[in-house]
Amino acid sequence: MHVPASSTQQLSILSFEDALSGSGKSSDYDPGKWLYVPDFYTEYRYILGLRGERPLICVGVNPSTAAPDDLDNTLKSVDRISRSNGFDGFFMLNLYAQRATSPDDMDRSFNEALHRENMSALRYLLSVCVPPPACIWAAWGSVIEKRPYLRRCAEDMISVGREFGARWVTAGARSKKGHPHHPLYLKKDSPLDPFDDISDYCRSLS
Repeated sequence: MHVPASSTQQLSILSFEDALSGSGKSSDYDPGKWLYVPDFYTEYRYILGLRGERPLICVGVNPSTAAPDDLDNTLKSVDRISRSNGFDGFFMLNLYAQRATSPDDMDRSFNEALHRENMSALRYLLSVCVPPPACIWAAWGSVIEKRPYLRRCAEDMISVGREFGARWVTAGARSKKGHPHHPLYLKKDSPLDPFDDISDYCRSLS
């Protein structure tokens, strides 16, 4: 379990650029295999992923305890499903970068600075690590309803993706409200389906 020690507004947040420049210097994992930003366990995480020539980007709600060589069950499912769909790696991002095993513990107030750096993480992946056209798997489930600001986070991610011509997909059945399925309980060979109406979906969120 990871329970936030405080709201992220009370923390000194590393910019994505600074966190990236220090990534790979830890001796605890192979940086040729993993991308981990920041590369130490802390109250937030921008990126965790297995490098590949054709990686899939997956977007959840917020990170929990996963780290290189220590994936949680959600990330294990992401790895299996990405491989069954022809990808050779994955990068996990989240709508909001604060670590919290229970989304109920997420910030009550939106941290604009943390969000801005999280968008920088997505731009970095789309411009450097993922060959076009990038495929982004929306995988946040109904948990997006936990905080009003998560709609803004999703809309901004869609906008960044549009800049790079990314296509969005889902796996598994969408909910009655249109929420994309969370990866945890999906079959390992679940196909990825187009999420062409993702902008309309975001506008429908209250």
